[in-house]
Amino acid sequence: MTRPLNILAFAGSTRNESLNKKLAVLASETAETAGAVHVTWADLRDYPIPLYDGDYEEQFGLPPAALKLRSLLQSHDALLIASPEYNGFPSPLLKNTLDWLSRPFNNEERHVVFKDKPVLLLAATRGEAGGRRGLAQLRLLLGNLKAASFEQEFVLPKGNEALDALGRLRDPDQQRQLADVVTAFVGHVRERQSVTA
Repeated sequence: MTRPLNILAFAGSTRNESLNKKLAVLASETAETAGAVHVTWADLRDYPIPLYDGDYEEQFGLPPAALKLRSLLQSHDALLIASPEYNGFPSPLLKNTLDWLSRPFNNEERHVVFKDKPVLLLAATRGEAGGRRGLAQLRLLLGNLKAASFEQEFVLPKGNEALDALGRLRDPDQQRQLADVVTAFVGHVRERQSVTA
């Protein structure tokens, strides 16, 4: 019997009404309908991490919130990240979080928490492009961190109109597209799991 997959999901935004939070939660629920999948939701607001500062790190080490999130990341098989787009790039919050998580700890390899970790990328914006430019930059960053970004992604243009008051997609075609991408990702992670078992 295949053990359950554990996926860690978060959004690169702390706003209460963040479109990307809503999209990440929706994708998480979709993943759990695939069966034998447990998704842990992490709100980055609960992990306040200072801007990366080498002097801070040298004096104090990794911030407690970064260590908590790092431990959570290590205990999961895969990541689901929904990223806002700021001027064509991922949010500073997300970049800073990933920078801290990539730092070495207890003589471990620098990128050990990300190495070969499957990642599903999502984005929602109010504009027409849906966050695709930001995801291209995020994909490059994750490649530098040795993560394994899934080739498929889901972008949601005009997310403020596409999501209803309950955070559900109004358009059945978009519902199917999200379900297809998430299901394909879960299948991909299961295949990797069976190869390494």
